[in-house]
Amino acid sequence: MKYIFVAGAPGSKWSSVVKNIYYSPDIDQSDYSDARTYYHDASGQRDLMHLGVYWDPGMEFGRGFDRLEHMTRDDCEKEFDRPFSSQGTRIIKSHVFCHHLSFLQENWPDCPIVTVYRPNDACLGWWVRCGHFGITYPTYHDYYHDLRSMAGIIDHQNRDLLAWIGRNNTYRVNNNRELCRELGIKDPPAEYEQFYSMSDVRVEVLKRK
Repeated sequence: MKYIFVAGAPGSKWSSVVKNIYYSPDIDQSDYSDARTYYHDASGQRDLMHLGVYWDPGMEFGRGFDRLEHMTRDDCEKEFDRPFSSQGTRIIKSHVFCHHLSFLQENWPDCPIVTVYRPNDACLGWWVRCGHFGITYPTYHDYYHDLRSMAGIIDHQNRDLLAWIGRNNTYRVNNNRELCRELGIKDPPAEYEQFYSMSDVRVEVLKRK
């Protein structure tokens, strides 16, 4: 299994879902660097929440991913693989994957897809609380522009994500260790633990064939 694809709108808390599987020994963590981190205290204490690469238009990687369906599989994989230099399963996360889940499903049927959902207002409010356009990694200015644009994009991403879930036999998971089992990867260390109901997130997975 080369990739795990993760999709969620800004403010969906998808970064916390990724963080709590990222330290599985089966995951390639070579996309990590100090420059690719972001700490915030929205939960009441300062904590590392963003880590590793995000692929999205206007960001460090994934600049053409709003037109993903016009790219070849080889071109996509070149962009997926660019920040990595080691071995293991690679987590590829992009907000705009919400619009291209069928494309991922068709081109990488052996790779699981994880979706993370929260309602639109919850997403926008959390994203603002976490720093909005002051977030230093990843940066949102080039594609998302302003708060009004962000609200519309979150709505569109959530709408397409839910429509795809409705067409597919996804499995809802309750915590990060259950997610690891469904993905077929080893658990992270004990300090990484997340119960999705307590985080107010809905996490579903379409397993590989």
